[in-house]
Amino acid sequence: MKKNKNLVFRGFPDFVKGLIFNRRLVSQLVEKDIREEYLGSFLGILWAFIQPLFFIMAIWFVFAIGLRGARMSGDVPFLLYLIPGMVMWLFFSNSLNNGANSIVKNSYLVKQMVFRVSLLPVVKIISSMTVHFFFLVMVLVVFAAHGFFPDLYYLQLIYYLGAAFFLLLGITFFTSAVLPFFRDLNQVIQIVVRLGFWFTPIFWNIDKIPHKYQILVKANPAYYLVMGYRDCLIYKVWFWERPLLSAYFWFFALVVFLLGAIVFRRTKPHFADVL
Repeated sequence: MKKNKNLVFRGFPDFVKGLIFNRRLVSQLVEKDIREEYLGSFLGILWAFIQPLFFIMAIWFVFAIGLRGARMSGDVPFLLYLIPGMVMWLFFSNSLNNGANSIVKNSYLVKQMVFRVSLLPVVKIISSMTVHFFFLVMVLVVFAAHGFFPDLYYLQLIYYLGAAFFLLLGITFFTSAVLPFFRDLNQVIQIVVRLGFWFTPIFWNIDKIPHKYQILVKANPAYYLVMGYRDCLIYKVWFWERPLLSAYFWFFALVVFLLGAIVFRRTKPHFADVL
C-alpha cells in the first residue's frame, strides 16, 4: 500500500504536467463531449440549461410558495438560499454521473495505446464545469438584482470550485475504473446521487434538525461545497473561519483521491480487455 501511495504522489506532478501539455486535446475533447451530448436534439445545448432551470423553479415553487418557506436565512429570500446550493449540486451530481461512464463511453480512445486514458474523467468534469460557469453567472445576476453585489468574498467561489474539482477527480478516477468490470455500479451511483440530494441541505436549513444529527449531515463532503457557496454569497464567511470543517473536507478528499488514483492505476492495463 505504501508503495502504491508513493507511486501516486510521484505520478501526480506528471499527471498535472500531462494535463497542461495536452490542454489543447482536452479542450477539443470537452467541446466534442458537449456537442455529442446535445447535438441530436432540436434545442441543442439549451437543454443543458432548460432542464436544470425548470428543476430549480419547481423546487422554489413547492417550498417557497406551496409550503411558504419564503425565508431560510434571516432576511434572505428562499430563492437566494436555494440557487447557490442547487447550482453546486447540479455540477457535482452531473460530474459524478458522467465521470463514472467516461471510460466505458470512450472505449475507442481507451484502445489506442498512445492515448492518455486518465484524461477522460477530467474531460467529463470540465464539460460539466463549463455549463456550471454559465449558471454561476446567472446566480450572480440574480443576487445583484436583489441588492447583493460582488465583494471580496466572491473570490472564494474559485476556491470552492477547485475543492469540488479535486474531490470529483478522485471519485471519478475510482468509479470510472471500476465500472468497466462492475456495470451495476451505475445503479449504485444513481441511488447515492438521489439520496445525496435529499440529505444535503440544498433546499432546507441544517439548523432545523436536532443538533445530534447535524454531524451526520456535515460528514457529507457535498455539504462543505454547498454551504461554501452560501458563505461566499450570503453569510460572508471565509473558509478558514471554518477550520474543522475545512480540515475534514480536505482530509476526506485526499483519501478519496489516493484511493481513486491507486485503483485507476491498477485497473488501467485491463480496460481494453473488458471493453
